[in-house]
Amino acid sequence: MNRVILVGRLTKDPELRHTNNDIPVVQFTIAVNRTYQSKSGEKQADFINCVAWRQQAENLARYMRKGSMIGVEGQIQTRSYDDANGMRKFVTEVLAESIHFLEPKSARQDYNSFSDINQYDAPSYKEKPQQKQRDPFEDLQSDFDVSNDDLPF
Repeated sequence: MNRVILVGRLTKDPELRHTNNDIPVVQFTIAVNRTYQSKSGEKQADFINCVAWRQQAENLARYMRKGSMIGVEGQIQTRSYDDANGMRKFVTEVLAESIHFLEPKSARQDYNSFSDINQYDAPSYKEKPQQKQRDPFEDLQSDFDVSNDDLPF
């Protein structure tokens, strides 16, 4: 079984690229806090390389910025390639199958002071005014005479 779930913050703005076959891809790194602190009391983090493809990549690049908190579900993959000097390089990364945006747009803007995100691009998470909700059972007709005081919940 190869399953990974991470929660962390983006270390830089995601940059959308396209393959030769015009498939969108984003390589990104998230900083994931460790559960313990160093001897000096400092929090420590691991910086984990990830890759997202197609719609996930487009959404990540469009809506997220450096410092945005995200959740990533996927699997670890390894690959190798030869660099320009002919040296064999090995890469371990998380193939993101699902990315969850864990902060509302307003928190992302406050955290990073972004002004370049178009307000019409992302869904708004502003709270709507409280409306009196209709009781879904008010039209229910029944022959049973039970009061709310008789119910165990």
